[in-house]
Amino acid sequence: MDYVELSDFLRKRREALQPEDLGLPRGRRRRTPGLRREEVAALAVMSADYYSRLEGGRGPQPSMEMLAAIARALRLTLDERDHLYVLAGHGVPPRLGGSDHVNPGLLRIMDRLVDTPAQVMNRLGETLVQTAMDVAFEGELTNFEGLERSAAYRWFMLEGERDRYADDEIRANHSRVMVSGMRSVHATDGDNSRAGTIVRALLEGSPEFKRLWEAHEVGIRHVGTKGFLHPAVGKLELHCQVLDDQEQQQSLLVFTATPGSESAEKLALLAVLGQESDFATS
Repeated sequence: MDYVELSDFLRKRREALQPEDLGLPRGRRRRTPGLRREEVAALAVMSADYYSRLEGGRGPQPSMEMLAAIARALRLTLDERDHLYVLAGHGVPPRLGGSDHVNPGLLRIMDRLVDTPAQVMNRLGETLVQTAMDVAFEGELTNFEGLERSAAYRWFMLEGERDRYADDEIRANHSRVMVSGMRSVHATDGDNSRAGTIVRALLEGSPEFKRLWEAHEVGIRHVGTKGFLHPAVGKLELHCQVLDDQEQQQSLLVFTATPGSESAEKLALLAVLGQESDFATS
C-alpha cells in the first residue's frame, strides 16, 4: 500500500470535483478547492474521520468495499478506480463480464434526477445505485446479498416481489423479460459464471422460471407504459426509459409520468413523502 501516492491521488480527485457537480450547495465561505473531505465521506457513506485519516496517509488498509464507495463518491472513471485499488494494495479488480463500478457519466445524470425515480443496474439485474426518489418509489434495492441481489432471482423466488405491478398482463411480460435477459447473459458468460449459478437456482426453485426458460425466448422487451401500485399514493402509470452503457454493461432506468397527468401529481406527492413512505421502508 502506497500511502503517499494514495493520499495525493485522493486529494487531487477530491479537489477536481465541484459541489455543483453533485448537486451540493457551494455556500458563501467555501475556501477548499473542490469538495470538502466530509462531503466525500458523506457521499461514500463512511465517517469523516475515517476518510480524513485515509486521505492524510494514516489508518489501516481500506477494504475493497470501502474503495468502491470512495471511487463512486469521487466519480472516478474505470481506469481511475483501478489505479485507486492498486495504490491501496489490492491490485486491479477483474473486469470480465462487466463491472459494478458505475460510470461517472451515468452518476452525473443521476445527480440531476433528484425528483425522478431512477437506478443503475448491471447485466444480472443487480441494482448498483438509486436516486432518493427511486427508493421512495420501489424501496431500497442496493442492500440485498447473495443471489437475492439479482432482480430476476427475487422476482421468481421472493413473496411480495410482484405486488407493485398493477395487473397480471404486466407481470407476465416482466417474467418473460427477466428470463430472456438472463438467458442472454448465461449464453455469454457460460454455466460456470454467476449467471449460471442464478439460473441453476431458479430452474430448481421456480416452476414458472423453468417453463419460460424452456421456451428459449430472447430479446423480449418491456411494454412502454407500466401500471404500478404504491402503498402511499396508489396507482401510477409510468414510462420507463433505458440508457445503456455498453462499455461497462450497465443500464440506467428512468421512470417518468406524462406531464399534467394524475400520475405526475402523485410522483410530486411521493417526492414530498420521500423515504417516510411505507414502501420505501418495507
